[in-house]
Amino acid sequence: MDKKWWKESVVYQIYPRSFKDSNGDGIGDLQGIISKLDYLNHLGVDVVWLCPVYQSPNDDNGYDISNYQSIMDDFGTLSDWEELLAGLHSRGMKLIMDLVVNHSSDEHAWFVESRKSQDNPYRDYYIWRPGKDGQPPNDWGSFFSGSAWEYDEKSEEYYLHLFSRKQPDLNWDNPKLRKEIYDMMTWWLDKGIDGFRMDVINLISKVPELPSVSGESNGEQPTYHFGGDYFVNGPRVHEYMQEMNREVLSKYDIMTVGEAVNVTPEEASLYVSEDRNELNMVFHFELMDVDSGPGGKWNVQPWKLADIKSIISKWQVALDGKGWNSLYMNNHDQPRMLSRFGDDKLFPKESGKMLATLLHTLQGTPYIYQGEEIGMTNVQFASIDDYKDIEIVNMYKEYLAAGHSEEKIMNSIYIKGRDNGRTPMQWNSEPQAGFTTGTPWLALNPNYKDINVEKALADPDSLFHYYKKLIELRKQHEIIVYGNYTILAEENEQVYAYLRALGEEQLLVVLNFFGEPATFELPSTVKFQAKELLIANYEVNPEEELNTIQLRPYEARVYKLS
Repeated sequence: MDKKWWKESVVYQIYPRSFKDSNGDGIGDLQGIISKLDYLNHLGVDVVWLCPVYQSPNDDNGYDISNYQSIMDDFGTLSDWEELLAGLHSRGMKLIMDLVVNHSSDEHAWFVESRKSQDNPYRDYYIWRPGKDGQPPNDWGSFFSGSAWEYDEKSEEYYLHLFSRKQPDLNWDNPKLRKEIYDMMTWWLDKGIDGFRMDVINLISKVPELPSVSGESNGEQPTYHFGGDYFVNGPRVHEYMQEMNREVLSKYDIMTVGEAVNVTPEEASLYVSEDRNELNMVFHFELMDVDSGPGGKWNVQPWKLADIKSIISKWQVALDGKGWNSLYMNNHDQPRMLSRFGDDKLFPKESGKMLATLLHTLQGTPYIYQGEEIGMTNVQFASIDDYKDIEIVNMYKEYLAAGHSEEKIMNSIYIKGRDNGRTPMQWNSEPQAGFTTGTPWLALNPNYKDINVEKALADPDSLFHYYKKLIELRKQHEIIVYGNYTILAEENEQVYAYLRALGEEQLLVVLNFFGEPATFELPSTVKFQAKELLIANYEVNPEEELNTIQLRPYEARVYKLS
């Protein structure tokens, strides 16, 4: 077993625009983060993942970068960033930066040059093609609705943008571009950062012919399709990841995690197996799609515990001894996990603790998204005008035009919209939740008077203190990090239970996933002489027998068996 610091770490994700505003302009910033470093240290996290703070026109909230080596004015200056890095390191925490290199902003100097003419030296930094019969080069749809191609009148060709039209895809087949990216990564690593989270990194290699999905034209009104067969885990992606590792990553003691769209455990092992020399971990989306119907993300259907168990078990077993799992149930692109997988009305504390227990007792590195540790929830704004996310706004227009009812569209947004996770961090019950003295860039969740950091810190039984204990347990018990995983009572429709094992030790985790009492029968194959209750979200008699456990709503227990 290869022990590494990043396997033993807990990561805290910061979405800077919504974390803490220091100057009253309503936008979170670097000085705001600096002012809360002692809070993060108190929680006990080891690593901060900082969402993009680079220069950007903000078409997609900083994931459209116009200068990779400059800080966005909204967030502060490079010296503020250096102060943040020093502040983290002095407290024993590390910093990983978001690397967004599938695409840049259309305002990046490379693209400004690229679009000047077809023979510009930077033309080949992006993916340009002539149209076909007055239509785009192929029928690929953008992740953010509409065509994945935009016509440029000046140079009379289309450029590819898998995301917004202001996010042109970079051409990774160009070795000059790759060298520029590697040089930029080296520049940040030499400044002392501790790694990268890589945005949609498995989309960087496209099938060179860029074929259409349907192969047929639809006359005047083209229909756009998901072209993933031609750019997800593309033909040269592993060549490029190994080159990146060889040229840059292998020279530093860092952690890397790649966002990997539509990846299976078998494909993931190609990115993360230790003998592959690519990445340490990937973020997969199988669990995040557990409540998506055949129509995709916005076609919401209730999740089933059997599916959650099956997905997690598959990934736990497939990567054991080969690679490493990343453990998360929400982030800046997902709804709040308490609202999605727990009960944020009747059992917020119990279900929040149960979900936290799951994420922090599996094999892998847990990621906490800001506000998760205090039980922040989804939001329901009355009007589409209150939403800022480009994906939500584009979907609303497209679905309305296609004849869907506004009520149905808004309901999907309430359940799955990305702005659920982007409402400002709730620090206290003062106006604007202590996030800003001005008007916040995105409205607050109105429940901030009840759910906030100040209240959580004052309550010894709060979700925050439970997270703190889970993080401490991980540091005290190696089995929580490195033990293997076996599912128990797989057919139980209410309870998720599993066994972790390392040497002579075993860890028993029992979770009631619902708001009704449940019964768990311990399989007779689980043998032990002594038991120790490590953590639970209810009062439990430590002498209670484990053969049959009567669980209360959303009850979670973790026992160490020996």
